[in-house]
Amino acid sequence: MAAWTYILRCADGSYYVGCTTDLDQRLGQHADGTLGGYTSTRRPLELVWSVEVPTIHEAIETERQIKGWGHAKKEALIRGDWTTVQFLSARGR
Repeated sequence: MAAWTYILRCADGSYYVGCTTDLDQRLGQHADGTLGGYTSTRRPLELVWSVEVPTIHEAIETERQIKGWGHAKKEALIRGDWTTVQFLSARGR
């Protein structure tokens, strides 16, 4: 079953990284605050990046990887700036 890894930009400028098997449903849950947690107090939210992968296991691994990145590297990913993503990866950021 296909799954998604996604990044939301929160109202305070922070990023939230998550994964799901139903992106539309999950975005609705974030938008109305029913999930609680981090995003419920940082609305409104904007979907700024997402990728579909073949399995939830791959989505979880992608989520874990991106969660370990700094703000600048996440922003480079969102922009599709692969040169900067690679540069920051080489620097351990």
